[in-house]
Amino acid sequence: MDTEKLQKGSLLKGKLPEGCHYCGMGAKLVLLVTGKCMRRCFYCPLSGRKRGRDVVYADELRVREDDDVLYEARLIDALGAGITGGDPLHVAERTDDYIELLKNTFGERFHIHLYTSCTDLSVLEDIEDSGLDEIRFHPPQHVWTVLEKTDFAEAFNQVRRGNMDLGVEVPVLPDKEREMVALVKNLDELGVEFLNLDELEFSETNWMKLRKKGYDTKDDIASAVSGCDRLAKELLSTDVDMSLHYCTSSFKDAVQLRNRIMRRAKNVAGDWEIITPEGLLFKGIVEGTRLVKMKNDLMERFEIPNELMNIDYEKSRLEVAPWILKEISSELEFPCFLIEEYPTADRLEVEREPLEYKKK
Repeated sequence: MDTEKLQKGSLLKGKLPEGCHYCGMGAKLVLLVTGKCMRRCFYCPLSGRKRGRDVVYADELRVREDDDVLYEARLIDALGAGITGGDPLHVAERTDDYIELLKNTFGERFHIHLYTSCTDLSVLEDIEDSGLDEIRFHPPQHVWTVLEKTDFAEAFNQVRRGNMDLGVEVPVLPDKEREMVALVKNLDELGVEFLNLDELEFSETNWMKLRKKGYDTKDDIASAVSGCDRLAKELLSTDVDMSLHYCTSSFKDAVQLRNRIMRRAKNVAGDWEIITPEGLLFKGIVEGTRLVKMKNDLMERFEIPNELMNIDYEKSRLEVAPWILKEISSELEFPCFLIEEYPTADRLEVEREPLEYKKK
């Protein structure tokens, strides 16, 4: 099999896993069902607000009830879900319930994959019965060279006898070439259908451990670890029957995430907001108090249609169509800005341009 070049440096040898197909479209809901995990992988990138905490997030939305999950899935026009953690099978019953909820709501064609390090055969049987389509095991680094002697071998065998697609997903560790080569060969001999290799990245929670191991970024602007690309190319040249897929951090950001937030932006953007080519929301804001009075005053003074403004009580601001605010800001007595923010539940602001206004 030849190695195929995908977007943003990603590589593929064989067939792209079904779950990855939907992720690339931005059509997969990312459902974190718990931040708890029995493993202590040094490279875990999970954020501080999630790692080790028993919390549930649907994309960036903190989940309080089942309807939150369905709400987020609908906002991105999801065609499937990727269930992650922590380890989802640390809370297996909860995970079963979410799979059944999503399948019952969106139908059997709604594709669900899951990441886990669990090898408990009864738990794996239950998760298949709930309707899971694809399972991706994450064996810890210390067993990569001896997989056939571990519980993972029997877990793989059980999954192969069932209906779930069987894969493994691990990060590329540039200083563990021998172990990674052994992993590829062992997985192929054990009948695994695909191996996903993720480009290792620095995060707010793992950077110190990565630095201590001598890892460095591959350039001045990237969070990706130097050496991953080289080793991934070598691993994909291995003569095996299973599919091999290398997913870069730039693909996750520039393609997968961009497509997902674009799908959400189209469903949440108001008439006063412009969707940028990156899927961000571009708008004007006026910061202040007595927001209802402010809005009514602007409607009267400048004849601004009601639908081109919005009161954001959470952030204490009045949102105004940017093309309008640029024209009138110099006549206002409150701080005015043009901003860009993500259309996600956390509404992360990434750009702010101050406008001239009449200071009191």
